[in-house]
Amino acid sequence: MHDATNTSPVRSIGLDCPRQSKIVPGARSTRCWGPLAEGEGWKGGATNASPAATPLHPSPSASGPPPRSGEVLGSLYPDDIAARLAGTPEQRATTLRALAEAGVADAQALLGQLLLDGNGIAKDEPAALGWFTRAAAQHHLMAINMVGRCYDLGWGTAPDKARAAACYRIAAERGLDWGMYNYATLLALGAGVAEDKPAALVWFRKAAARGNAKAINFVGSFHEDGWVVARDVKAAAYCYARAAQGGDFRGAFNHARMLGAAGKIEEAIHWLRRAGETATPAFVAKASAWLAAADLPAFRRRGVQALQQGAGLC
Repeated sequence: MHDATNTSPVRSIGLDCPRQSKIVPGARSTRCWGPLAEGEGWKGGATNASPAATPLHPSPSASGPPPRSGEVLGSLYPDDIAARLAGTPEQRATTLRALAEAGVADAQALLGQLLLDGNGIAKDEPAALGWFTRAAAQHHLMAINMVGRCYDLGWGTAPDKARAAACYRIAAERGLDWGMYNYATLLALGAGVAEDKPAALVWFRKAAARGNAKAINFVGSFHEDGWVVARDVKAAAYCYARAAQGGDFRGAFNHARMLGAAGKIEEAIHWLRRAGETATPAFVAKASAWLAAADLPAFRRRGVQALQQGAGLC
C-alpha cells in the first residue's frame, strides 16, 4: 500500500491533509491546526503586534455588538476587542474583518483562515488568499506560509508548487517551524524544487527542534527508512513516541507500529485509537487497510477497530 507522496503509507508526508498548517491564536505564537477555538480571544501573533499593542482609546464597556466593517476601532480598549473576538463565530468574523481592513496583519491572517474554513463567514478561498497576501506584505510569517499553502494545494488559485516552495522558504528562513516543515516536505518530494533529501532533513530537524510534532515524526521516517542517515529503528521509535505525545496522528500511528513490534499490544491499541481521533479520513482508510494486512493478529482485528473507533466510524 503506497501513496504518491512517500514510499511508505504509514509515514506519508501529509500533503493529503486538507487543512494542514492552519492559523490558530495561541499564547504569543501563531500556531497551526484547526479553526479559531470557540470562545478564544485574541492572544497575539508570532511576529506582529496584536490589537492590544495598537494605540487605542478608552471605551466604557466591553459589551455590545461587534463593530461594523469599516467602523473606527480606535475607541476600543484591548479588552473590548478581546471580548468581541470571544463571541460567536459570526461576531469574530465581523470584528476580524474590521481589524483587517484597519491594517492589522494578525487580523488579516486570521480572517484569511476563517474564509478558508467558512467559519462564521461564507467560505471564499480566493478572498482568503487575498487576505493572506495582504498580511504577508506586512511580513507576517504565518501568512507567508499560508500563501504557500494556497499555491501548494490550489486553494483559491491554480496550484503552483514553485511559488509555494518560495513562500515556504521565506517563512522557514525567518524562523517559522511550519514554514520549515512545509519547505522540507517539498524538498523531500522534489515538488516545486529539485529533490534534496539531505536539505530536507536539515529543515525537518530545525522544525523538530522547535517542537513541531509532524517534523519530529518525519525525522523518525528518515531513521527508519535509512534516508540520508544510517537506518536506526531505535532512533525512529524515539522520534515517533515524541511525535505521538506531541499530538501528530501519523506519529501516533507509527508509535503504535513500534509498540506492536515490541510486543506491547495494549499500548499499541491505545495509540491507534488516539491516531484515529485526529486523522484525516484518507489516512484512516489507508491505515486501516495496512492494519488489516499486518503480520500481528491483534492489529488485523483490534487494531483496525481501535483506529476506526477513534475516528468515530464504529
